[in-house]
Amino acid sequence: MFYTIQCETANEVWQKAFNLVSNTNIVESRRGPTKELLHTAISINNPVQKWVTCKIPPVSIGYALAELIWILYGSDDSQTINYWNPVLPQFAGNYDKYPGAYGKRIMYRYGFNQLESVYETLKNHPESRQAVIMIWDPCSDLPQNNGTPNNNDIPCNICSMIKLREGKLEWTQVMRSNDLILGLPYNIVQFTSFQEILASWLGVEVGTYNHISDSLHIYTDKESSVGNNVSEYENTDSLGIPKEDFNRVVGEIYGVMTHLSEAKVDSDELFQLSQEDTGYEAYNNILRMICTYSAHKEHMEDIQEKILRTCSNNVYKVLWTNWINRKQGGICNV
Repeated sequence: MFYTIQCETANEVWQKAFNLVSNTNIVESRRGPTKELLHTAISINNPVQKWVTCKIPPVSIGYALAELIWILYGSDDSQTINYWNPVLPQFAGNYDKYPGAYGKRIMYRYGFNQLESVYETLKNHPESRQAVIMIWDPCSDLPQNNGTPNNNDIPCNICSMIKLREGKLEWTQVMRSNDLILGLPYNIVQFTSFQEILASWLGVEVGTYNHISDSLHIYTDKESSVGNNVSEYENTDSLGIPKEDFNRVVGEIYGVMTHLSEAKVDSDELFQLSQEDTGYEAYNNILRMICTYSAHKEHMEDIQEKILRTCSNNVYKVLWTNWINRKQGGICNV
């Protein structure tokens, strides 16, 4: 049996998914008691509205955007991304290079760039049904014969299936396992961003984002809920970018991330880094939020607020306020 959820935005989808999973029976899993919904398909009509603002605990906007750039750059370096999520090794293991890193697998693992290949396929054959990006690698990801995982960082994402129909780019993401609280909001951000970027390369509109979770679940020892304020906040940034500028822009932001994770910077340098101009306001806002997180982490409250004021995307500010006030609970307005 398939469970289906179709809504206009990610926020609406997440609310409905949470209510569905919360009403299921508890089952045992490798990581403890779990509520699980098998074979769940969700569809977002407007994938640009990719942010879940109603979730408690709230999305970490700083980490979500840093992880997005880490993936788009094709990195598997743990030091860089762990700076924005210090607890990540508890889930993904202690590695210098994360073996399951999505970006590395998409951009480099098979000896070629899969995103580039899909672009060329759809540019030359728009009707193609063979535009697939593979993340799961059975050689390294299938368990050992005794059932033991090969490592602590086995990808939850299996593949992306991309089609161009009626002038719109349709995206389907398939996941073998999907944590509704810690995974789904971030997964939506990651792959709707790929969808926006590829659509802009092809000069077409963004179609629907479709997401199949074969196991959508909540760990019952993790407190979670939908906040009282479930208002929609419009994401005003589109990540569409000319293909010729993609590597430069992503590389510039990733360079700042690497520098911040490796070096001790003072408040003046941090602010200057946050104000570097990539040439695209949407990517400037990503850089500003990544640096806002760094200012918070380094206890530079004045600079944190100064950088945040330069961000022009209101939904990022809402998510930041929610995250900063997370210990008090509730959903905040700005």
